[in-house]
Amino acid sequence: MASVAFPSRDDFAALLNDSLGGEDGGFEGRVVKGTVTGVENDMAIIDVGLKSEGRVPLREFAAPGQKATLSVGDEVEVYVDRVENAHGEAMLSRDRARREAAWDKLEAEFAESARVEGVIFGRVKGGFTVDLDGAVAFLPGSQVDIRPVRDVAPLMDLPQPFQILKMDRRRGNIVVSRRAILEETRAEQRSGLIQTLTEGQIIEGVVKNITDYGAFVDLGGIDGLLHVTDLSYKRVNHPNEMINIGDTVRVQIIRINRDTQRISLGMKQLESDPWEGAEAKYPVGAKLSGRVTNITEYGAFVELEPGIEGLVHVSEMSWTKKNVHPGKIVSTSQEVEVVVLEVDSEKRRISLGLKQAQNNPWDSFAETHPVGSTVEGEVKNATEFGLFIGLEGDVDGMVHMSDIAWGISGEDALNLHRKGEVVKAIVLDIDIEKERISLGMKQLEKGAPAAGGTTAAASGLSRNQTVTVSVLEVRDGGLEVQVGEDGATGFIKRGDLGRDRDEQRTERFQPGQKFDAMVIGFDRSKKPNFSVRALQIAEEKQAVAQYGSSDSGASLGDILGEALKAKSEG
Repeated sequence: MASVAFPSRDDFAALLNDSLGGEDGGFEGRVVKGTVTGVENDMAIIDVGLKSEGRVPLREFAAPGQKATLSVGDEVEVYVDRVENAHGEAMLSRDRARREAAWDKLEAEFAESARVEGVIFGRVKGGFTVDLDGAVAFLPGSQVDIRPVRDVAPLMDLPQPFQILKMDRRRGNIVVSRRAILEETRAEQRSGLIQTLTEGQIIEGVVKNITDYGAFVDLGGIDGLLHVTDLSYKRVNHPNEMINIGDTVRVQIIRINRDTQRISLGMKQLESDPWEGAEAKYPVGAKLSGRVTNITEYGAFVELEPGIEGLVHVSEMSWTKKNVHPGKIVSTSQEVEVVVLEVDSEKRRISLGLKQAQNNPWDSFAETHPVGSTVEGEVKNATEFGLFIGLEGDVDGMVHMSDIAWGISGEDALNLHRKGEVVKAIVLDIDIEKERISLGMKQLEKGAPAAGGTTAAASGLSRNQTVTVSVLEVRDGGLEVQVGEDGATGFIKRGDLGRDRDEQRTERFQPGQKFDAMVIGFDRSKKPNFSVRALQIAEEKQAVAQYGSSDSGASLGDILGEALKAKSEG
């Protein structure tokens, strides 16, 4: 048998070099297979068929956190960085070989949006480094978990899946996310779990988070919202008044939206509804005690029992304090007495009255100060139509400007008084329903009609009646006069003192002077008004009718002369 001549090592290297296209140059920058020929001082000696062997640190053959298990004769893949260095050895790299192979694999998986497995092995600014079977990726801190993680140590050096978010081979950049995997897994779990839940179902869960508007409860892989209004029938200002993070709570599923995977939960639904039979428990007119729980601009809420609150509207808070903020009448947590005004169980509303639980000051005033009684009070306010007087019981009475003084205009009468002045007045009228008290000041003057009004019949006077009056007081605007010695008093305006301008001068009259005048009407308080001018006109008409007309040849002087002569003879 003829012997077969095998090529020497040098000849083999030459043949390999030729097949790769040049003098050793085809090896550089490529991943090639080699054989471990020895292990010395934590270095593996590897023959890849070049002139000389290369040395590779053993750690490059081990996974992060593990030891290398490499033996002589093992076949491995390495990256040829240089065929020969200054020492005549080949420069080889197992890490680079793994990295190149990993990049090829990762690019294919990234294109298919597939998950990749990696190990978190280091911490860098803004995140962590991940070994993806040779390729190093960046894991941002926000992508570690669904919620912020304080301690990442338990996740280090642990093989786990990641999602590639971005990669650039030319720059050697890879960005991965662990959170995306968790969210996807959680979504799958939620989708499966939500199918097993039904509205009305009672279930236990753990409080995971608390906000101002409610709490999130973990139902075993899916969260539900327990709104603050569904915690209890009683008023709850903040959820932490009833529950804390980590508490196990028993809840009822109120609503499920399978499209958005949102679940609404309730705790109060597991309690008896205090509004059942509320109309029987709280009949209209009942006087009750309660605690003020909340104050708003439009009123105050009063808790009658846990879960039952009624509203005292601002208009029902005080008999006398109008347009005042409720906070100036009551305070939070104050115990108050109220009266039930209205109950609507369907709308869960109770209207309460605070003032109804107290004596009506208008009733009390009417009992102690009937019409005609004299009162005293301070002028609280002067308006364009009258004066408001503060009276006993914290009520106000009003003096209309026409009832302030006799003989002057209302505007002039208003100017006689100022805010803070103490005055006396007579009660003219009380309207409890409208909460109005009418007062008069001029009625206190000498000879004025009694409060409530002296009627024409009572005073013996009637419209168009001629009476003899005496002057009580001379004013710029006219005369204050009185019928007889103790009869009704009235007023004669300047323009009613005569037909001629000269007769209308008030200075020609003196107190005590008597003359005839005609009753021409009564003012609002039934006080008579007199007129000399009206009497003159009436007498002229009567004379003309009795003694003839001036058209028949007799002069007006003759007619009046005859009339006066007849009157004197009679």
